[in-house]
This record gives sequence, structure tokens and C-alpha cells, in this order.
Amino acid sequence: MTVEPESKLSGPPSSATAVARPSEKIWKFPPHDVDTVNLLAERCGVSPIVAQLLLKRGITSNAEIRAFLHSKLTDLRPPEELPGLPAAVERIMRAVHEAEEIVVYGDYDADGMTSTAILYRCLKLLGAKVSYHLPNRMEEGYGLHVDSIEKLAARGKQLVITVDCGIASLEPARRAKELGLSLVITDHHRYGDELPIADAIVHPALPGTNYPFTGLCGAGVAFKLAWALCQSHTGSPRVSEHLRDFLLQAVGLAAIGTVADVVPLLDENRIIVRNGLKTIHNSPSVGLRKLMQVTKIDQKSELGSEDIGFTLAPRLNAAGRLGQAQLGVELLITEDEARAEALANYIEELNENRNKLQRSIQLAASKQLKEIHSPEDDPAFVLAAPNWHPGIIGIVAGRLAEKYNKPVVIIALDNLGVKPAMGSARSPNGVNLHEALQQCQELLISGGGHAAAAGLKIEEANVAAFRSAFLEAVSEQGEAAGARPELSFDAEATFSHLDLATVSQIEQMGPFGMGNPRPVFCALGVALVEPPKPLGTTGRHLSVQLVQYDKKMRAVSFGTADEWLAELEQVQAPIDLAFRPVINEFRGFRKVEIHMVDWRGQGANQ
Repeated sequence: MTVEPESKLSGPPSSATAVARPSEKIWKFPPHDVDTVNLLAERCGVSPIVAQLLLKRGITSNAEIRAFLHSKLTDLRPPEELPGLPAAVERIMRAVHEAEEIVVYGDYDADGMTSTAILYRCLKLLGAKVSYHLPNRMEEGYGLHVDSIEKLAARGKQLVITVDCGIASLEPARRAKELGLSLVITDHHRYGDELPIADAIVHPALPGTNYPFTGLCGAGVAFKLAWALCQSHTGSPRVSEHLRDFLLQAVGLAAIGTVADVVPLLDENRIIVRNGLKTIHNSPSVGLRKLMQVTKIDQKSELGSEDIGFTLAPRLNAAGRLGQAQLGVELLITEDEARAEALANYIEELNENRNKLQRSIQLAASKQLKEIHSPEDDPAFVLAAPNWHPGIIGIVAGRLAEKYNKPVVIIALDNLGVKPAMGSARSPNGVNLHEALQQCQELLISGGGHAAAAGLKIEEANVAAFRSAFLEAVSEQGEAAGARPELSFDAEATFSHLDLATVSQIEQMGPFGMGNPRPVFCALGVALVEPPKPLGTTGRHLSVQLVQYDKKMRAVSFGTADEWLAELEQVQAPIDLAFRPVINEFRGFRKVEIHMVDWRGQGANQ
């Protein structure tokens, strides 16, 4: 099969008038050389579509293609190369041998939970006296805290090992030193000008080091540490069989943390997730197996990163968002069948509650947005109300930011007005939230984060002033504040290209996610066979039957019913379609379907 030049990929003839609807996004079509594509396809034994995808990612040599398509655990770098790791192993193994009281100090998100579970289970297997502590999202917040350090010291703990946190905790680290409490920090987040005082710091981007890949998440770092601890315990790079079995399960936990933390699925992260998905499917821990049964993904013949991103990770995060992260860790470490089943069912219930809260907050926030802002003219939106759960507002801010392509800050006011209000901010369009919040810092108790995601604390009396200041700060960032979003295609394809064999080859390019997104294709001149139908218990999704050149396909669109249903019901002429091809599996039967990303009237101006 040869990939057609763009000029030949026209839709079927139609006498109907084209739909005038333009996309809200700028569609960008990739240039490609057909001869180069076909030569690479022939040399590598893949379809031309897959060859074009490899070329677009700059993967052209045989070695690069092998590493990309067939990532093996043996391709991981030796754990002792990770900056700071040898010193951490030495201190932790001394604590194990001397029966010191060890605490694994984690975080309340899925990365923090899986990191905690990996290191706790490892130390238990090595015979350590170990417990774990996760801060409460609503009461303590992220990271190490002086109060927590003091309480752990008072309880006789001798060594604290942080996972997925600690690199910026200067004052808690000083307090630990004063109290004689040893501290080993493992983290992957940004650090400041000063590093905390600790017996050892493990971080892939530690100052003065040059580790080749700095994109590991907290669970990836914890896995590397657990691997090295098992080697130290065995006295050999080849660990004993029961430790090997644990490490394989730990790869699965690290895969969950890696996908959940939205770090680039490249290099070592790609190896961890690709192989971790296999171990989750083939030999999950008791708790994961029960959670997979509750969510029915245990019935699939193989798992993809989306099964983590949209099924497993959200349920773990739901426990953390609702203040019960410790139950997520317990699910991951328990070996009791009955307890695992009870926890899986309860966490599923928490996720349902999270969904209900999210829908309720999103409806109220959407209504408020239209009442106090101009959706067309304002460069950003700041929304606030009591009764909005602080663990949920970040999700809602992300959804609204994506919908309007503008920064959104959502603030949960304290019902009693005693505690400061808590806010979450998201930016989808290049506006730097960290810089914008810095310009408003005199109105905040605290605030910071990354360019695309940030958090803040504020007194309720300052919310109105902050709204004005934040909108001004966003506006000052210029073009980014009003930039129209772009949609870049990996390739053009007709429905006839998308047989099961080709899409199976596309799946080999997974795991998909940050840094390696699932490919987006364009099909021109696609007709609706029948009007779209709402899908799901809430009716927020759409199911559409489409046809192109007599080839029919089912399309699904997630979360777009409110926006697209009425428009698609009026479509009489062919449309141009942006989509991702996927393999849908039901009761052992596999078929290709497409997930709609965007659409426009055929040939509509951009």
C-alpha cells in the first residue's frame, strides 16, 4: 500500500452544499515525501502509514526503530547511575541491618501512591521495620511539613525516605536535622537555588550531574532505588527469584505513576510503561487485579496506556482527591484477597463520587463564567464559590481551559471563612501561569507551580482584586493569551487504509501519551450515515456512523455532546474529520473504530 499524496486525498463527490462550519482550531497538514515513506516501509516491514509516523518522530535508523518498537527492560540504565542513588542505598541498607524505624513519606496522587507502594513493599521484603505516611490533601497539602517531621520524630522514627517529594522542603529538612531524624530524599520535581539538608538526595537532574534522561517521575525514581536495594541485598546484579518477581510487579506500579504524572513517554519512561503494561496484565498484585476486575479491563487481551490514564490512575487519584490516599496505597500493597476486593469496590465508589462532584462543580463554574466574564473577550477566567471541593477544582479548571482555550483559575472558598481559599489554575495555550501568579503575589498567601498548571492560597476578601490583576497579567503576555489553538496531523488517511493489521502496527508505536501522543489523522469528505446518538449514562459522549468511499466506520466522541450534537444533526454534506484510530475489543472480538478529535465543513476556510 502506498500513502497517497495530499492532492489525491479528496472526498467522495457530492452535490450537497458544504457545511460552513470552520474548526475552532488551525489545522496543520504535515509535508511528507512519498518515496522516502515507501522506502522506509519496505526496509522495516511496516505499513506506509507507520513509516510516515516514524519519520515524523525523527526515528529512521534500524537501531532507533528497534529500540522504539521493541523496548526491553534490559535497555534500562543500571540503577547505580542515577544521581545520588549509591549514597541512598548505603544509608537505607544500614537502617535495614540495624533495624531502624523507617518511614516512607509519599504524596497523595497516583505517582506518590505508586512510589510509596514500590518502596514500602521492597523494604518489607528486605526485612526492614517500615511504615508509610501520606499527607492529607485538604489538611496538610503537598510535600514534607515541619509538623509531620516533628510527629514522626516523636513516634521514634529514625529514617524518613521521601518519594515524589522533598526536593524543595528546606525548612522541614532543617528541622529533621535538629531532631536527629535521618532523611533520604527521592524526587523528580524542580528544585530551587538551595538543596535541602539530607543524608542522600536521589534526583535524575541533581546539580552537577549529567544523567542522560531527566524525565523520570517519582515512581520511576522509586523503582530504580528499589532495584538497587534488591541488588545490594542479594550481593549481585542478578537478584533472587522472589525479588525478581517483586521488581516485575514494581515495573507495573511505576508504569501507573509514569502515565498518571504525564511525564514524557520517551527513553526510560517508554521502557517502563511498555513493559509495565505487560506485567499489570499478566501478573498484577492482588489489589490491582481486584481493581481491574471492578473496572472490567481484566477482560482485555492486552492493555494500553489509556487503560492507566483513563481507568486505573483516575481511581487512585480519586482516593487522594477526597482525602483517602492511604487507601490507595493499601490497595497496592495488600496481599489479602478479601481486603483487596473491599478496597477496590470502595475506591470505585470514591471515583463515582468524584465524578458527581466534578459534574456539579463544572455546571456551576460554567454558569458563573458566563455571568461574570465575557467568554469571547476576557483573556482568562477566575471563578470562586463555597462548597467547591478543593480536590476536584483542578480537573474542572483543566476542562474549562481546554474548552475555551484560555487560562482558568477556580477557587474553593472556605464555608466558614476561617481557612484560606484554595485555587487551582490551568493554561492550555502557552500563557505562563507561574509568571502570571508572580505578578499577583501581593494578593496571594502563596502561589506557584508550572507554566501550564499551578495552585494558590488566597484570602476570600482578595479574590475580586486578584481576578482583575490576573486577567491583566495574562493580557500582558501578549499573543499567547489570544492564540488560536493548532491541530497538527501525523498523516492523512482514507478509511480504507485503516484495516486491523495497519492499526495493530500503529498500536506498536505505543505506549502513547506525553511526548509520544497517539497519532492524529485527517480524512477528507466523510459523510454521516445517520444522525449522531448520545452515548453513556450521562449522555455527554457521542456515537456516529460515518462513511467514506463506501467504507463505513463507527466513531466515538468523548465529552462533546453539548457542543457538537446539535451541529452534527444538521449536517447534510460531507465533512473533514480529525481522528485517532483505535482497536475496540468486546468479548474477544476486535475491530477498528475512530475517536473524533475535531471536524469542519469540507474545505471550510481556516
